Amino acid sequence: MRHSPTQHPQFYVTAPQDCPYLENKVERKLFTALYGSNSRSLNNSLSKQGFRRSQNVLYRPSCSNCSACMSARIPSKKFKPTKSQKRILGKNQDVFRVINSPIATDSQFELFKNYINKRHAKGGMSDMDVDDFTSMVEETNVESRLIEYYLERSGTVDLISFSLIDILDDGISMVYSVFDPELEDRSLGTYMILDHINLTLEMELSFIYLGYWVKGSPKMDYKRRFSPLEIFKTDRWISANLSESNEVNTYKVDKEGHGAPIYLPAEE
Repeated sequence: MRHSPTQHPQFYVTAPQDCPYLENKVERKLFTALYGSNSRSLNNSLSKQGFRRSQNVLYRPSCSNCSACMSARIPSKKFKPTKSQKRILGKNQDVFRVINSPIATDSQFELFKNYINKRHAKGGMSDMDVDDFTSMVEETNVESRLIEYYLERSGTVDLISFSLIDILDDGISMVYSVFDPELEDRSLGTYMILDHINLTLEMELSFIYLGYWVKGSPKMDYKRRFSPLEIFKTDRWISANLSESNEVNTYKVDKEGHGAPIYLPAEE
């Protein structure tokens, strides 16, 4: 007998493991699977509640006694680049953008491995092979795209960076980004975010979802360079500057450590 999966997503919590961002901390994640015709609306709804997508899973931190990881987004229509960011845009005027379906290629994988080996050699993705990479890119049942950036050098056109994104009903979620670590003077990580802000405006959308910002983590500090920055806290999006004042208290986790409530699409 064949059973149809429930229409309501089931949520689970991972076992505790060492936190990759803060020393002497452990992390847990609350997660649910994406499947069926409700995937797009669920991805839209939960992305606005601090969740992130990895292949066909949505997750957000669910840590006991810690709420340092906060989902961050940039309101594209309010964003004003700094002088430094304008210089980065100027440096990369010769770079051009191509938007593709989420299909993995050899050139992407080569760039990915070079990036991981130079920037995150001890990270959890260091042992990913081509099949793992292909799954990361192609296993999606929501509206995803690959944003590729190319540069013409010595008569050849080279892939220098790319970003896997989800297109939400109110913005773009940058799922994972890679850039050529040899081109450090171009600040490609910053450039990609700036160009994604422009892409959001071209698509008449409102936000760039950047993933998590962790105060006190050098790995995440670059996100504070984009202003205004909003973070998801106390069950709503607020200014990152306001979040550091005494006016806003961190949402207290419940006894299971699950934190803010979850609103499903039908409940909004």
